[in-house]
Amino acid sequence: MSDSKYGLLGLGSHGPAVADVRARLAALPPDQLPERPDLQADDPTVFDAALERAVRAFQQHKGLIVDGVVGVETFTAIDGARWALGDRILLHTPGHLQRGEDVVTLQERLNTLGFAAGRVDGRFGPETERAVRSFQRAYGLSGDGSVGPNTLRAFEDLRRSVSGGSANVLRERELVRRSGHSLSGRTVVLDPGHGGSNTGAVAHGLVESEVVMDLARRIEGRLTAIGVSVVYTRTEHTSPTEDERAALANDAGADLVLSLHCDSHDAGDASGVATFFFGRDRQTSWSAVGEHLADLVLREVVARTGLENCRSHGRSWALLQQTRMPAVRIEAGYLSHPDDAARLADPLFRDTLAEAVLVSLQRLYMGDDDTATTGVLRLGDLRAYLASHS
Repeated sequence: MSDSKYGLLGLGSHGPAVADVRARLAALPPDQLPERPDLQADDPTVFDAALERAVRAFQQHKGLIVDGVVGVETFTAIDGARWALGDRILLHTPGHLQRGEDVVTLQERLNTLGFAAGRVDGRFGPETERAVRSFQRAYGLSGDGSVGPNTLRAFEDLRRSVSGGSANVLRERELVRRSGHSLSGRTVVLDPGHGGSNTGAVAHGLVESEVVMDLARRIEGRLTAIGVSVVYTRTEHTSPTEDERAALANDAGADLVLSLHCDSHDAGDASGVATFFFGRDRQTSWSAVGEHLADLVLREVVARTGLENCRSHGRSWALLQQTRMPAVRIEAGYLSHPDDAARLADPLFRDTLAEAVLVSLQRLYMGDDDTATTGVLRLGDLRAYLASHS
């Protein structure tokens, strides 16, 4: 593997970038890496089994994809984990956003105090800067938008007297409640995973990037039939980064994001469907609506297909974390499992998956009107429901 920290580092890699990752992990405070193996090594430049275990432990703790490989996303998270609020001055620099645990703490504190910093993503962007300026003005400070000693002292003074849940969570729920019952007229971003030369999993004659693109088209057909605008994050020939996909969804002003994937595992008996939403903790770094939608998608798919239920999980993957609207990722079966693969190869099964997704998205907005049993609504039922609420 490459020995560049901007490429991929994994078991067997060697070079100064490996020593750099080892040193950064070893220097992290206990709250950022609660469990770690002994990272001492005869040759610190070699990516050995102990370092791989430490990387996996860090990824698990941060809600990242747990693969033991250090790519750009994992390295950025390792680098950002060393900062605690107050270690450095924070400010918004367009094109070079500061990232780290100190920004996470800042965003959580602002949201708790009622100053809307938006999604807790650990990036000091324009929304966080606006929240800092609002806080500073409310506290009688010069509203320069930077977080230095005076602003930190103000936070510390308030910290002892203010507590409670996340205003951001309440705001997200209320936004959905007030937006109406109909899915029609909304914008949904479909994100077929991988793309271009990045095929994703390949097994049993199936290619993940092709399967999920076909599934996306089936979902698109059903959504457009009830008046939903659909935006794709990629074509057959492109493979944008997670950051680019999130930026596209934000620029489109989408209402929802659905990221489509299939899974694969060396253990041949691994099978089933899982969904993922943005969630670091249940107080502040959490999308309540995203969790609800992830649960709806999972239950509809399981009820209609009989796929093994692998549950919903909170994660801080870039696409889930950086989108300003609820986003859900679905892993729709294992290509490495013969039965899952055989079903995913069947166009009728993909139609069933698409129908499950459509119903899930509409059920998100039905609120108290949602009295249907999971797994029974059809497109015709939705059309009748939408017509009655038009």
